[in-house]
Amino acid sequence: MITKSSPRYSPNQVVYFRGGVGKILCSQPDSGTWTYEIELEIEEAPQKSRLGSETTILLYETEIEGLMSL
Repeated sequence: MITKSSPRYSPNQVVYFRGGVGKILCSQPDSGTWTYEIELEIEEAPQKSRLGSETTILLYETEIEGLMSL
């Protein structure tokens, strides 16, 4: 399958999607589209000081609804 030549979103852009807001960490081509690793926006400090992989998700480009205007 042919992949779009370049991703729509760039690292460090803040995007929104169904269920949240996050910042693009990186992207890679996947099955004719792009997959993005997104760091979720944390509204409150967690009770424990640990932040790890539970704060990131993978989304296809079609699942991202757009850029957040700051």
